[in-house]
Amino acid sequence: MAETEKTPETKASEKMVVKASEMDPRFKYEISKIPGAEKIMLCFQCGTCTADCPIARFDDFYRPRKLIRMTQLGLKDRLLSNDVIWLCSTCFTCIDHCPQDVGIASIVRALRNLTVEGGRMPLVYQELASNILKTGYSYEITELRLKKREEQGLPPLPKANLENVTKLFEITGLSKMLEKVRT
Repeated sequence: MAETEKTPETKASEKMVVKASEMDPRFKYEISKIPGAEKIMLCFQCGTCTADCPIARFDDFYRPRKLIRMTQLGLKDRLLSNDVIWLCSTCFTCIDHCPQDVGIASIVRALRNLTVEGGRMPLVYQELASNILKTGYSYEITELRLKKREEQGLPPLPKANLENVTKLFEITGLSKMLEKVRT
């Protein structure tokens, strides 16, 4: 095998190597100031969160324990550029079973918020938010679907108060975040 040729195992192990230059020792303190994430340093990596997580059972990449450890180590860039933080379903099973009462779901939320503030958001979330802003629903309901509802004798869908939705997006800053993420 040529020296430049690497096996998949070698490539995977190289990704797991953490360089000191990647670590930001202040990151865990930054996260701990966010409401709900104050107990980040109490995590002693028992693994209960991952063992009980319904997403971790079906996805080899999502591991709450690993996300918490990466946060503690200050691997900010790795975390905020990794789409795995968007896999959490926010079911709070991790919080319910954590012996240290670490707000794991809240820490994931904080990581997501920092990611969006940094100008990154998965396309699916952008589309959902745009649809809610445009129609009041998380996805656009086609005319064909509305006609079928009518043909089946179903009542018309309620109209969303788009003025209130727009105000809510503006007050929460979601409108500005969506603009920032799109550009």
